[in-house]
Amino acid sequence: MQQPSWFRHLTLCAVVAGLLALLAVGCSLFSDKGATAPHGDMVNLVYYTIGEPDPDLELVNAKINEVLAKKIGITITYNKVGWQEYENRLNAMVSAGTPFDIAYAPEFTTYVKRGAWLRLDDYLSNTGKDMYDVIDPIFWEGVRMDDGGIYGVPTNKELAVRQQWMYPEELVSKYNLDITKYNTLESLEPLLQMIQQKEPEYLPMELDKDSHNFFALHGYEYVIDKELPLMVRSLEPTPQVVNIFETEEARQVMDTLRHYYQAGYINEDAALRESQELERGKKVFWKASSGGPLSDHSWSKDRGYRVVAHPVTTEVVTTEDVRGGVMAVSADTKYPVECIKFLNLLNTDPEVRNLFNYGIEGVHYTIDKNGQVVLIPRKDADGNPIPDALPGYTGVTYTQGNWFILKTRGGDDPEPLNKWEEFRASNARAVKSSTFGFTPDLSMMPIQIQNIKMVWQKYYPSLMTGSVDVDTELPKFNEELKQAGLDEVRAEIQKQLDAWSASKQQ
Repeated sequence: MQQPSWFRHLTLCAVVAGLLALLAVGCSLFSDKGATAPHGDMVNLVYYTIGEPDPDLELVNAKINEVLAKKIGITITYNKVGWQEYENRLNAMVSAGTPFDIAYAPEFTTYVKRGAWLRLDDYLSNTGKDMYDVIDPIFWEGVRMDDGGIYGVPTNKELAVRQQWMYPEELVSKYNLDITKYNTLESLEPLLQMIQQKEPEYLPMELDKDSHNFFALHGYEYVIDKELPLMVRSLEPTPQVVNIFETEEARQVMDTLRHYYQAGYINEDAALRESQELERGKKVFWKASSGGPLSDHSWSKDRGYRVVAHPVTTEVVTTEDVRGGVMAVSADTKYPVECIKFLNLLNTDPEVRNLFNYGIEGVHYTIDKNGQVVLIPRKDADGNPIPDALPGYTGVTYTQGNWFILKTRGGDDPEPLNKWEEFRASNARAVKSSTFGFTPDLSMMPIQIQNIKMVWQKYYPSLMTGSVDVDTELPKFNEELKQAGLDEVRAEIQKQLDAWSASKQQ
């Protein structure tokens, strides 16, 4: 029987490259077909994750497959989908039944309820036992659903993802600033005013349409996500679900942001700007992000200049935090055991984990005398390093497994050699939220949820960037949320939360 054209293409690619079947997998990297098929005795898994496709992704995929084939007899087709496209692509694949095996899983709970992910419990006591043992038990507790099942592998990282504010170290030193003194939005005004007057090339405050969780400054966390603006206080013994936009704290936040916007501290396009990674080289004085200990090192690499950061929230572990970096197996995979073998290796084997994160040694990084990674920037057509350029491959660290087996970063601004000890110390200090592990079931309210999200998209970006008058727009926002059914949804969540809390006390 004549082979299909795609097979002939792969075979030709393999012959030319000299890597036979291993590199043939890499040649189909950007195909959207996603078909899973064994090549001889070798099973190939189709894997999707978020991140801009790298120039050297195909090269790294080939090296990954060389290593995986030797260790566990498996190869992967490594697909990266851009930051703005990933969630839509994943939704389309799940809805259409497009074949794939493993994926980074944002909106993890929603997809569990859609039946998209494989239940993993039966595999975690055998094939996946090694990764089950090395990942902090609190992460497994956090991804366990109400039916008792585990449907994804959480990233073993910091437990408490704290809200942090970053500043350029150059300006902090120049003006001798003690950034630990600034823990409220209101306290920032003297700094923003000074920067506007004395450092006009710097944007005082950078925001985008997704904004920052300023409500966490007041002890709140989202019950599900920000598009459903229902929150509880993380450490409240008997948590009450509230529409955050009806609270005094939210009004204070929005009034402050409005004042800052009118003063010219915030970028004018904030309500329209898409959420993105830090823009390299851009001069910004204040920027908010979330992360664990020593996050300023990675942010400095991304910015292209040294930044320092100060956490403005406490070390509280929320359900959202531990579900922020889950890798899940498709419920329709033909190769569940092989998927678990791959995930198990990724979370326990330093060679594989560092390959996914940093690329190929000698090509994308070198190792210094301290055993730390020093990145190699991309080169131009003449072979000269491009100033401030990243390597031809970079992994998205929080989406791809156990951090504690990663090498630390060296170079001009090296990470501490005891980085992972600091992370473990932070995890030991972290306190679980009073709603940790709670997952409301809103499957009976799809219309209300959809309508609420549409209202949220209409008002949230402008209100939370200071772009519109609060007195005018906030009442409209709350009224349309009521019409969309927010009060009904809030009451249902409160009922479920009360029942869940009562069951935990038995």
